[in-house]
Amino acid sequence: MQKAFCTTSFVLFSFFSLAQIEGKWQTIDDNTGRARSVVEIFQRNNQFFGRIVKIFQSPNEKPDPVCDKCSTDDPRYNMKVVGMEILEKLIKKDNEYTDGMILDPENGKVYRCKLWIEENVLKVRGYWGPFFRTQTWHRDRSTLEK
Repeated sequence: MQKAFCTTSFVLFSFFSLAQIEGKWQTIDDNTGRARSVVEIFQRNNQFFGRIVKIFQSPNEKPDPVCDKCSTDDPRYNMKVVGMEILEKLIKKDNEYTDGMILDPENGKVYRCKLWIEENVLKVRGYWGPFFRTQTWHRDRSTLEK
């Protein structure tokens, strides 16, 4: 009986922890399908934010890039990409996180965004006017191992 309770508790805990948006997620390059970075999503003052904690560089890329394509009005202009907050002010509404902004450090553009979990992956949708693009981010394996 105790063994069954422990197993059930572990399965439920695992399910709910996987359904949480907080934690580390690997971003995937749309063109190559390779992991591009790890973004850590966290809560602050009832809103959700995300910062880049690791990048996966190609040999021909700068080893410690900065956001030189960000607008000069943006406080992240010329900041190091690692450590930079790229997700801002998301609010949880039902099963989605909406009303936030996301920065693409590669082109310096900021988009409205929303996020949601679907089949154990994080869907990240950025909006530019009526147009949008959705990326799929995967939970960082090192997060699951700890």
